[in-house]
Amino acid sequence: MSAPRYTRTAILLHWVQAALVLTLLGLGWYMADLPKGPDKTATYALHKSLGLCALALVAVRLLWRWQHRPTPLARVTTQERLATAVHHLLYLLLALVPLAGYLSASFTKYPMKLFGMPVFKAGWADETINGMFNALHKGSALILAILVGLHVAAALYHGLRRDGVLARMSPHNSRAGTALE
Repeated sequence: MSAPRYTRTAILLHWVQAALVLTLLGLGWYMADLPKGPDKTATYALHKSLGLCALALVAVRLLWRWQHRPTPLARVTTQERLATAVHHLLYLLLALVPLAGYLSASFTKYPMKLFGMPVFKAGWADETINGMFNALHKGSALILAILVGLHVAAALYHGLRRDGVLARMSPHNSRAGTALE
């Protein structure tokens, strides 16, 4: 019997979040070196809008996960404990990075917008507070990037081993086993 699979909803949420995170990390590094001007402004606006989407999506994922727990494994190895710890840290960072970015942007003089629509700002123009949240945003994004790399490496490792772990979250698995929540 093949390894239990996650539901289509869980798989969709995972891959949409993955696409958003990779896009945001790429935009973040790209926009850091842009000179001031319309290109930088547009890139920042897109980054902020996608970041707000990522924050909303992780909230949906956490709610989904809370209501749809996967079945426990028969035996838990040290490797599985480590994987669980990394997943918990990933979820924490998936929430912390965009939240810190939102709070950083809330403490600037610029309006907060979601694809051009005004969004509530939790703060006021304050360079010190902005700087603190910006440092937290950048630092936690770097840690997230490292963990994403580790997560991808682990997925490739399991794919090479053909042990069924990668197939659980694969959107194109024709040999689907029992669905996990």
